[in-house]
Amino acid sequence: QVHLVESGGGLVQAGGSLRLSCAASGRSFSGYAMGWFRQAPGKERECVAALSWSATTYYADSVKGRFTISRDNAKNTVYLQMNTLKPDDTAVYFCAAHSALSGLIRNLSNYWGQGTQVTVSS
Repeated sequence: QVHLVESGGGLVQAGGSLRLSCAASGRSFSGYAMGWFRQAPGKERECVAALSWSATTYYADSVKGRFTISRDNAKNTVYLQMNTLKPDDTAVYFCAAHSALSGLIRNLSNYWGQGTQVTVSS
């Protein structure tokens, strides 16, 4: 079992930055692929960034060059640095874990955080 808790969301103006954190507890964190998803009102949940245990990364086209995912295995924490934020980035952001990067990207995770709201004003 993996328990995930996100933090760091908030309100920011367009062009600004935020860093989200996801603290994990439970089973060995370093062996999991970790990812960030988001869901805006009326839209499906999408994977925006993911990071395997071997440091392979995935980014959605909409965030490439603006978002960076990283992890600190010693702290059991995964981060999402979000720069040059746009109003379209407004959503609830969720942290997720899966044993495989491919499963994570395909939205097959069994482990989810409660979500943190990110609102970008124009």
